[in-house]
Amino acid sequence: MRIIAVPLVLFAAWAGPSQAGAARSGGSACYLTGGGALEICRSADEAEGVYAAPPPCHFVHDVQILRLKDTGPPGPLQVIYRAEPPRQGGRRGEEACRTDLRATDPAAGGAVRIGRQIETLATMLPPTDPRFWSEGLRGTGSPRAEQPRRRSRATRQARREARRAAREARQGDKPADKMTFRAQAAAPEDDPSGNAMMVAGRDWAGDPYYAILATATEPSGEGRRRVLVQARTYDFQSLDLRVEADPGTEWRPFGAPATEEKGRRRGRARPAAMKPAPVLDDTGKPIVGNCAAPDFEARGLTGSISVVDRVYHYFYTDVVPADCDAPRNRRRMALYLRTSRDPLAERTWSAPVTLIESLPADTEIRVAKARGMDRWAVAYSCSRPVTVSGGPVADICLHYTADLSPGSLTALSLFAEPVAAGHSTAYLGLRSGGDALGRFTRDGFGWMTDRYGNLDAPTIYPDKGGFLTWLDRRAPRIDGSDASSLYGRPVYWATWTVRPRAATP
Repeated sequence: MRIIAVPLVLFAAWAGPSQAGAARSGGSACYLTGGGALEICRSADEAEGVYAAPPPCHFVHDVQILRLKDTGPPGPLQVIYRAEPPRQGGRRGEEACRTDLRATDPAAGGAVRIGRQIETLATMLPPTDPRFWSEGLRGTGSPRAEQPRRRSRATRQARREARRAAREARQGDKPADKMTFRAQAAAPEDDPSGNAMMVAGRDWAGDPYYAILATATEPSGEGRRRVLVQARTYDFQSLDLRVEADPGTEWRPFGAPATEEKGRRRGRARPAAMKPAPVLDDTGKPIVGNCAAPDFEARGLTGSISVVDRVYHYFYTDVVPADCDAPRNRRRMALYLRTSRDPLAERTWSAPVTLIESLPADTEIRVAKARGMDRWAVAYSCSRPVTVSGGPVADICLHYTADLSPGSLTALSLFAEPVAAGHSTAYLGLRSGGDALGRFTRDGFGWMTDRYGNLDAPTIYPDKGGFLTWLDRRAPRIDGSDASSLYGRPVYWATWTVRPRAATP
């Protein structure tokens, strides 16, 4: 079934001067980075807008916009992002879009959606299709191969509460607004699937494929653990998944039957679900998260891939192993780096190197080679300082390194003391989104890159340092309801300017 994204009319930046500038250097909205050689600026009229406003039955996060080598199809741009898993029995398409969908099953997994975009509409989400999806790692397959799954205890309880509250509301015993609150309180909501990263294969050696590395979760003890899985495509329509085979692993078209299993009824044969094979490092160990955690608490492996000098750099955050048993809000994160010469080959990723330790809990980081510079650009989740007008609201921070060495990343000071609070003066001062109380989230952020995962921007912004997207779980949905903090929430975009530090008179 083809799912069409809802196109949006672009909005210009509608807010006044960024609070960032007033807090840092008068009204300039600039701050120093790159070892003091650069300054990042966002002016009062810096462009921002709505990238996507999905209907209540869909969600969009962790958007990567990839510029291909060729401007013709399948280029010039391909968009990849994480979304909800396809639903069973979707015969009515968008007509079946309900307003009460919520992400309450930690084992539900998610889909990777991909779609082509033209340059003139680069600031809008294009129509996309789900190219592969999984239910954790219990099995992956086409819609025909998938079997209904048993809902989690939390999901079943939430549905019972909702039905009971609805009966009481119809009888006049409970007001309708309390029904919604009661149902939401019964089951926490989140998306455990992580992110998907796409990058060109070794095209300099004639490899026509693009590699997709995506995170999933698998059962581990009493909880779930993140694991890295792998896919490839050459036309952005068909897709191969690396799956477990006997022996070893193999590439298999997504949705193709594995071995025929005998059905339980009437002796019919049905295709077996494919099980994705975890990506292995150069020692043969699967690349998995450091910690297993209950429900939606599994973290790790979320990051980005950047190719420099024909070496693939996979940057990601994960929980510090010593904090696996700590409460969720005290599990410090670390930034790791793995490298490879071929992202589509087996056992080519190096062991992880720790670049930055003791980051705040739930920190997410994206790293890419800066546009037109031999430096790393580092975007990360943060909060503004408490001294800034408006308070310590969520934002996205950005730094540039002095060069492309791993040590230049380690040398960065991303957060002010105390680090656990997550405050930083390197915030962009994003304005879009938020609710009526001035609260924001900047979740699942991503950016535009070239085919090698290095920063790029739409041609309408030739002088910008980059193009950033993020999900705001507090921004209003298009149906005006609060049924979900994920489904139907809008995604925004923004740009920034980076330039050599202005000379001091």
